Amino acid sequence: MCPAGRTRILGGMSGATATNASGPPSGGFEHTVKDFWASRPRRPHRGRKVAGVAAAVGNRYGVDPVVVRVALVTATVFGGSGVLLYLLGWLFFPDESDEVAPAEGLLGRGHSSTSKGLTVVLCVAVFLSASWALTGTGWLDGGGLIGLALLVAAVYLLHRGRGHLRRPVAALAYQEGPGGTAFAVPLSAQATAPGWDPLGAAPLAWDLPDPNPEPPRPTEPAEPPEPRGRKSRIGVATFGLTLIVGAVGATLAANEGGWFTPAHVLGLMLGVLGIGMVTGAFVHGGRGLVWLAVPLSIAGLLLTSLPNDPFRGSFGPIKATPTTAEAVLPEYRTSVGTIDLDLRQLPADAEVSTTVATGAGTGTVYVPADADVTYTCSTTAGSANCLGSERSGLDTGPVEGEDLGDDGGPGGANITLDVSSSVGSVEVLRG
Repeated sequence: MCPAGRTRILGGMSGATATNASGPPSGGFEHTVKDFWASRPRRPHRGRKVAGVAAAVGNRYGVDPVVVRVALVTATVFGGSGVLLYLLGWLFFPDESDEVAPAEGLLGRGHSSTSKGLTVVLCVAVFLSASWALTGTGWLDGGGLIGLALLVAAVYLLHRGRGHLRRPVAALAYQEGPGGTAFAVPLSAQATAPGWDPLGAAPLAWDLPDPNPEPPRPTEPAEPPEPRGRKSRIGVATFGLTLIVGAVGATLAANEGGWFTPAHVLGLMLGVLGIGMVTGAFVHGGRGLVWLAVPLSIAGLLLTSLPNDPFRGSFGPIKATPTTAEAVLPEYRTSVGTIDLDLRQLPADAEVSTTVATGAGTGTVYVPADADVTYTCSTTAGSANCLGSERSGLDTGPVEGEDLGDDGGPGGANITLDVSSSVGSVEVLRG
């Protein structure tokens, strides 16, 4: 037991930071990684949107948290690595009022305000997001691994350049009062050392100086404010370059197709925005780019979630009534609108195969009463009614089958159909 009125400093860390140090860390890769772990960002209570991971990184290295959030969202669109890194930060960055991070608290290494149940859920989510991000199942093969490598490299460079600033410092003390009562107090509350109490009595009973006083610790000077320079034009330059990339990509997508789909063009635009915003974090510019990055990220996420790039094609309704097999097109496609394809005028010996696809709208195909029809009908969100087989809901899977017509056997036109809609309904009906 410590004598009454004595104070013992705890080894834990709190949200307080030291704003000055000797300079950027020297040493190699291993030293930088160890120093990063020892001075990890701490998740603040103020300024957090979910768990405070982006705010923690921003506060630790003096970077706008908005830039960190946009980088994570962009990395999520480019393969899912943003979600993985956010969950890892939630698990291994301590809360500013806790002794240890949630993962360490789960192992019994100290107190964490995150419940063990939530920590286990986070561990499972990390495993699932890692499987998604690192298996290359997204639209950009290997995009998750590339995004993960870029973000890890960015954090490493941030720590190399700014790791000596805003370092967390010990800020809790363990004080024993009269009678052995123990309580924790902030280190800032102990502005002066208590007087020496040789009899262990109440602190107010004696007022004798400590016979072995500790020399006063030098106060570290505050980090000087960064000088104001000319306002950076990185935001305007990035905005202009993003529009140019979008315009060129849209032109190539409309004329040549191939790799240049709407989802890929949006990805290129987000890549330009991400580079500009990260650069702007160091030159104090480009904050307004977030208002362009957020809607583009949402649009990109929606496009990559829909199969087969459904919004490739014209706009408006399509109506066709071919009378010969040669007049039937291989594909009827519209981005937004309806498609009415009437095949009831085909001759009895016709043999045709076609695809009917709408991004948002209704696709309807009419077939002769005695035609032999092989069909595949699907919707991402909507309903399908194909020759009596019905299905509706969200991503319910395709309706597939073969129908030999009213005559119940082979005969009549031979028709193969693939009818799909991302948002809407599809029908195959006999006339």
